[in-house]
Amino acid sequence: MLIINGTVVTAEGVIASDVRIRGEKIAELAAGLSPLPGEEVIDASGLLVLPGGVDVHTHMDLLVGTARAADSFLTGSIAAACGGTTTIVDHMAFGPVGCSLQHQLDAYHVLADGKAVIDYGFHGVVGHVDDNVLAEMDQLVRQGVTSLKLYLTYDQRLDDESILRVLARARELGMMICVHCENHAIVSWLRESVMAEGHTQARCHASSRPDYAEAEAVGRMIALSRTVGGAPLYLVHTSAAASLLAADVAWGPDAQDAQSERDAQSESAVGDPHQKSPTPLPVFLETCPQYLTLDAAHYDDPGDEGLKYLMSPPLRHERDREALWEACLDGRIDVIGTDHCPFFFTEKQARGARDFRLCPNGIPGVELRLALMHSEGVVKRDMSLSRFVALTSTLPARRFGLYPQKGTIAVGSDADIVLFDAGREVEVTHELLHEHVDYTPWEGWHVTGWPIMTFSRGVAIMKAGEFIGREGQGRYLHRALPDLER
Repeated sequence: MLIINGTVVTAEGVIASDVRIRGEKIAELAAGLSPLPGEEVIDASGLLVLPGGVDVHTHMDLLVGTARAADSFLTGSIAAACGGTTTIVDHMAFGPVGCSLQHQLDAYHVLADGKAVIDYGFHGVVGHVDDNVLAEMDQLVRQGVTSLKLYLTYDQRLDDESILRVLARARELGMMICVHCENHAIVSWLRESVMAEGHTQARCHASSRPDYAEAEAVGRMIALSRTVGGAPLYLVHTSAAASLLAADVAWGPDAQDAQSERDAQSESAVGDPHQKSPTPLPVFLETCPQYLTLDAAHYDDPGDEGLKYLMSPPLRHERDREALWEACLDGRIDVIGTDHCPFFFTEKQARGARDFRLCPNGIPGVELRLALMHSEGVVKRDMSLSRFVALTSTLPARRFGLYPQKGTIAVGSDADIVLFDAGREVEVTHELLHEHVDYTPWEGWHVTGWPIMTFSRGVAIMKAGEFIGREGQGRYLHRALPDLER
């Protein structure tokens, strides 16, 4: 295949170039390439040629108590492909209390293998810590699972001592530790307090999970990382300006020299974990489109409409949105994930109308990530195209051991490519999308920029909004260790 006349965008720059694909790989990049015998030619005149999106925060087929996410690995990956995402790394649900790390990995292979239409990997999940779990971490690395998720809230949350044991082992192995940062005691206290006062509405979900509960947990995780000498941390779905301030202590006075200073640091010199680090720590922040575009005013929407927006952490305020955008532009935020975890609105209503605590937490978003970030970032905030690609493809690939196989357009990389019409104006409707759920939080939004063709390993899987791939063509990705270079 030969893609001609397009504008190729990578995290390094923007060039006019043709792209030759042989088999599953990018074989040649140059202007003015001539078709070879038998080569299919695709004219990308007027279009951006982007690396396929890499979404490292999804929850396909997630089972939470008695509620299951609406998207399976089949339907969710079709939606991802139609939105220009060609790779996901999915966060596993907790398994049975006390189960091994391997238990959930095996369970998720059953859910995804032979079903996903794009390539995929998994983050492990830690629900308890003992010597067996610590020993299993190395076994997961050998199977290409080089990151683990732990929670500071919910039933299988970890205490600080357990977290330290995981962090110390992760530092030895080079694994990335992903963390859901909310202070469980604060959230529990406030939830019970508002319920005792008879407040059950959707807006109480937000008031019971304040920004300082998130910020405290962010600061605490950074202190724990410093305590063990700097374990790699990836803080998921950062939602608040206060969390950015809490994370600032991780980067020290000279973040540009992060790696050289880290290499020179004595392993035993951990210092006071509550002071700004003289040596930047390997701490990376993720945020999501919902925190960049929506706000807490939606919790006061009429009727039960506010339940559509229940997620944890909750939507914040305009000041938080603007602080997050600034951090996306200046590099403090590394990755835009989606936390795609859709539940039917009818199910949210049935469970949560009388008690917000019972409403399944999560929203859809995997299909709209590229369009929203281009429209709101590139068009409205002058984000460079290269930064747009870095946040949605290159940096997530690097942080989770997929680069340069994924996340870029380069000779030898997988031919995961999106043809993107940067000028196309689209009104978002639920009917337009492929996510297997009965609403979209962005109903009626107008976006500028839309994916029109998606290729996965050199095969077209979406054209003009229609999925044209096949079930099960996605492959499990055996990920390398994370790239911690800034």
